Amino acid sequence: MSWKQIVFELPASRAGLAEAVLEAAGALSVTYLEPISGEPVLEPAPGATELWSELRVQALFPAAADAEDIAARLAEGLGARPEGWRVEALADRAWERAWMDDYRPMSFGGGLWVVPTDMSPPEPHAVNLRLDPGLAFGTGTHPTTALCLQGLAARPPAGAHVIDYGCGSGVLAIAALLLGARTAVAVDNDPQALLATRENAERNGVAHRLTVLEADAALPATDCLLANILAGVLEALAGRLAGALRPGGRLMLSGILAEQAASVARAYAPACGMAAPVTRSGWVRLDGVRRGEGA
Repeated sequence: MSWKQIVFELPASRAGLAEAVLEAAGALSVTYLEPISGEPVLEPAPGATELWSELRVQALFPAAADAEDIAARLAEGLGARPEGWRVEALADRAWERAWMDDYRPMSFGGGLWVVPTDMSPPEPHAVNLRLDPGLAFGTGTHPTTALCLQGLAARPPAGAHVIDYGCGSGVLAIAALLLGARTAVAVDNDPQALLATRENAERNGVAHRLTVLEADAALPATDCLLANILAGVLEALAGRLAGALRPGGRLMLSGILAEQAASVARAYAPACGMAAPVTRSGWVRLDGVRRGEGA
């Protein structure tokens, strides 16, 4: 089977809207990269909101997808056809590695780096998470993953038991373990994600402290719950996810567009005290703390 990859550039402030249009058009994956003329990849300091002012977008579709229809949808949604439009045919599974040609080490503050497995860490003595996502989502390039990694680096979960719900590549669970978490449980409904998570945990020397679970398994009580998934799913699972937190436990949610934040926060407010959203390129992270019983 072959695939169609569409590449274009746009302002980072329009990334959330473009991604929503691409997903509605049937995109199998959407990846953000620095533009051709961009500076070397470094995550901004806490409080900054964007990776780059301009982004290069790679969207993967089945080979039969109509590229001109997708361009028309984007033009309607964005008000103009994106710059640098390019359509490429990819052979079966070549797309797994194609985007990694531009994947570089990234810093998330607090000494935490995500480094591709085939590159040397820029800071050998930092907390270096070596990552090969394979077919699973989660590299640090997407604003939602970056928001979560920055949140973990700013407040390391030292000694905590952590759940990463919707683990993808396992990047958040592994980051938590490298930052001092005692154990992590990685949960996903995609067997490929669980495989990628196991392999990445082995690569980072933390597999002995990590457990993987399918999404329908019972969740253990935990001190910290991370979930970087779709806003609608977060709302539907609010009782299940908040219910897994011990009193005083930490909640971190992303995968949420700015306009969805209030609705998601309301879903968790009965069980958790919710902080103001942290925003990045049209996406947000929501942080909360589980209230005590009867509070």
